[in-house]
Parts: sequence; structure tokens; C-alpha cells
Amino acid sequence: MVDVPALVEQARDGRPRAVARLISLVEGASPQLREVMAALAPLTGGAYVVGLTGSPGVGKSTSTSALVSAYRRMGKRVGVLAVDPSSPFSGGALLGDRVRMSEHASDPGVYIRSMATRGHLGGLAWAAPQAIRVLDAAGCDVVLVETVGVGQSEVEIASQADTSVVLLAPGMGDGIQAAKAGILEIGDVYVVNKADRDGADATARELNHMLGLGEARAPGDWRPPIVKTVAARGEGTDEVVEALEKHRAWMEERGVLADRRRRRAAHEVETIAVTALRERIGDLRGDRRLAALAERVVGGDLDPYAAADELVAGLTEG
Repeated sequence: MVDVPALVEQARDGRPRAVARLISLVEGASPQLREVMAALAPLTGGAYVVGLTGSPGVGKSTSTSALVSAYRRMGKRVGVLAVDPSSPFSGGALLGDRVRMSEHASDPGVYIRSMATRGHLGGLAWAAPQAIRVLDAAGCDVVLVETVGVGQSEVEIASQADTSVVLLAPGMGDGIQAAKAGILEIGDVYVVNKADRDGADATARELNHMLGLGEARAPGDWRPPIVKTVAARGEGTDEVVEALEKHRAWMEERGVLADRRRRRAAHEVETIAVTALRERIGDLRGDRRLAALAERVVGGDLDPYAAADELVAGLTEG
């Protein structure tokens, strides 16, 4: 058994091994997970969560590393959750340690963690919300969540971040991909990376045009800015941070940030509840109640929806 209060205290002191252990307890769905979350709850709410998403090859890891450098120059403590594809053999993150972020490895003000999706769609690991809480409670001022590039299911980042950054790059068909993936609906800031390549201006113009064709905005509504960067050289990164800070200020002024965080918490609670209910239903396989309901459905005495209603009613009463 882990001494959770001591571990949380060490994480608050900025000890990387304690933070790593807490996230491991989250990822492994430890029996002590409830105790961990209860201990962290009063310590959360201070971190600004920024999600970075986009198609494979646009430079998400390089952009994330450049943002870490920019925030560190501002004296901010930064946490990074880099969500990678899962190994089909071990279930671990395929990319493992982020080579492109190795320059920050020795910085005590930066914590970097790779997490595996473990087959979870939407570009995020299932444990990401709880891992964000760990980094928040550990005193990170900014948490950058870099999602696995999986295309159309990337939109899940919008439900986990305070601000969503969508990255595109010239010459990759991103205009078409943007329309397909619905990312025009989730982006708060758009970044055209690799802006030193031919076609960067055209990509920015096309994106601006598509944003203009989107839903009508009332005066005072947020209009997502488009920032051009060359992340590999750190060019344009300060402008991205400026756009992020403007969006944060706009959200705080209008109560949007608090509303987003309430919705995020509601989604998290719902997911935990549904998972618990699914586990209880799974425990019924082979149970006489489920078998009896299945027999009635096969015999035509009961339709599947009515049977499901009876099953749920029995579970909630139990």
C-alpha cells in the first residue's frame, strides 16, 4: 500500500518521482485511486490546461517543446502530457520518452509524461483527466496536453482543455482534413506551423476563409486567431503564447472558463459512473437475471429496450 498523503505532499514539493508514482496509480486504476483523487481535489484548479492537436506530421511535439521554453522564460512551472499510440504488445506508449523534448528533461520546473491511448479513441488516454489533476495539484501553472495524431477523432481534446490549439502545416491537405475532422468547431487558436515552407500563406488564407464561413459570431465573441510559426526554430512561439493568454483573459472576463471547467468535471463524473455501471453489468454475465431477460427477448415477450430498462432498474435498486 502506498502512503498517499506523503506522496501528494512530495508531489507538491515538486519531486518528479512522486508525480510519476501518482500518475502510475491513475493509469493502473489502482485500488487506491479514490484515495488519491480525494487527496488531490482541494489542491486543484490553478493550472491552465492547453490542448494541442492536429494531423500527424504537423509538428505537435516540436511545437509543444517550443511552448514549454516560452512558458519557462515567463517563470511558469509546466507539465506536459504527451499521449502516444499504444504498443500492441506491451500496451505502453510507442514513442515513449519524448526525444524532441529532451532539452527540458533536466529542468526541475518541467514535468513530461508520455501516456498510452491503450486503444482509446479521441486522441486521449482514458486516464488523461485524472493525470491532468495530478499535474495541477503538483503546482504546474500550465499543463500542455499533446494528443496522438489520429485524425477525425481528435476533437475529444476540446472536452479536456481550457484552450484548444489546432496545428496545421502547408502541403499536407490540412484544409480538407480540417473540414472532415470538425476541428473548425473546436479550435480556439490555430497555428500554421512550418511557415517557412511554400504554401504557408495559402494555408492561412484558406483557414481564415473557412473560419469566416462558420457560425455567425456576435460582437464580443471570440474569433480564433491564426498564428504562423516555425517551431523548430522557435519562431512565432511568443505570438502563440500571447494568443493563448488573450483567450484565457477573454474566457475569465465572460465566465467561459468556469463554464468549461464545470462541463469538463461533469463529463469526467459521467465517464466514471458509466464505467462503474458497465463493470457491474459485466459482472452479470452468466447471472440468472440477465439470462432470464435474454430468454424473454428471444421468445418475443420483451423487446431489448424494455429488457435493458429492467436490467438498469435492478442494478440501481441493488
